[in-house]
Amino acid sequence: MTAISPAIHHAAPTRDEDQAPQTGVALDAPATGATRDAPRSRKAMWAGRILSGLAVLFLTFDAVGKLLQPREVVEGTTSLGYPASVIFPLGVVQLVCLAFYLAPRTAVLGAVLWTGYLGGAIATHVRVGNPLLTHTLFPIYVAALLWGGLWLRDRRLRSILPLRDAE
Repeated sequence: MTAISPAIHHAAPTRDEDQAPQTGVALDAPATGATRDAPRSRKAMWAGRILSGLAVLFLTFDAVGKLLQPREVVEGTTSLGYPASVIFPLGVVQLVCLAFYLAPRTAVLGAVLWTGYLGGAIATHVRVGNPLLTHTLFPIYVAALLWGGLWLRDRRLRSILPLRDAE
């Protein structure tokens, strides 16, 4: 750590961050002594786990479908303009992104990778002219589950992307 950032804790967590908070006052913390690492409630932690779990279930189902390549997956992917030869590699990419997201130390990287992948899905649906709410925006719904669940579970992410009161 440098003298410029003494309050920043660089250690990665080894599990969900429902443990005791680290010490250190945030730069924008109120004078009441609140810490930037205030613990989340158990309800928020479980809400984060549920949101992340829903996204992970869907993305696992999608990745396994691409790896096993049943007729429906092949037809659906080729109808979007992709050759059947890219289906298996897409499933591998999805599993790699999923592995990064599921590992606590690399979960934020996994969410970033998924965001890029899902951005490509949005572009695909726009290109073929699919309906907005049910197809084109669906990857955004999945990304919201990924990021929302991670935000509720990860104290470091909340310190980087805080929700602030209107001033």
